[in-house]
Amino acid sequence: MSPRFVVVPQWQGSASARAMRLIDGAEAIRGDLPASRTRVVDVPAEAGDGQGTGVQRFSALATTRERLAAELAAASAGDDPDWVLTVGGDCGVSLAAVENAAARHPDDLAVVWFDAHPDLNTAASSPSGVFGGMVLRAILGDGCDGLALREGTVPPSRVVLAGARDIDPGEEEFIAGHGIRCIEAGDVSTPDALVEAVRATGARHVYVHVDLDVLDPADVAGLANPVPFGIRVPDLVAAITALTQEFRVAGATLAGFSPASPDAADDDLPAILRLIGALAR
Repeated sequence: MSPRFVVVPQWQGSASARAMRLIDGAEAIRGDLPASRTRVVDVPAEAGDGQGTGVQRFSALATTRERLAAELAAASAGDDPDWVLTVGGDCGVSLAAVENAAARHPDDLAVVWFDAHPDLNTAASSPSGVFGGMVLRAILGDGCDGLALREGTVPPSRVVLAGARDIDPGEEEFIAGHGIRCIEAGDVSTPDALVEAVRATGARHVYVHVDLDVLDPADVAGLANPVPFGIRVPDLVAAITALTQEFRVAGATLAGFSPASPDAADDDLPAILRLIGALAR
């Protein structure tokens, strides 16, 4: 079943100097999506404030979460609901998107997190205080009210990290302490290990999160937080294809496109559209 698309030009969860360019990136991708199957979430224009949570720009992020949740609920209503590909913006948009998928598949959803960063900090451990580095931890139920799922919605045993290579000490400790499965970027070139890791979770449905910084910067220039030695585009396409052949896709995110300018977005769009095609097949 082909997905619906929800575009969320959220930038407030990013620590990058190019955070505002995430708006341009989301808009560039939206221009190549089918208009009849695409909705756009209205993201607050203001940065927002922390409201004592320790999360920068909390108020804007919480508002966007509520608006995205409403769009996802509408798209997934009915007896034969569509699944949704959520297009960021920063990767914090995955909070509401995973919540929606988990509500529909509460007992057998695995989350595959393609990201150069595990995003497993808390407000206390984060070096930056931005939500993009906390979102997976919030999905696992550890975060402030308004930006965290109920604990147990997705347990750590059903999370697979793929391509993470910029990991903070607190994140390393959490990964080891909770036995989270990890696939290194170099091991994604052959999808067997990734598929086996997801199979070991016991899940039949999968949520696929792709932050574009999981890719090698040689393949995509428009990255908000580039990290060297990433996954190459053909290998990521093959990995996603293997997942979609083995498991049912309950939802997906594609985030982190931050082109240097609107015109520069055209250089990266062919690679990005290949990834969307693999997710949406």
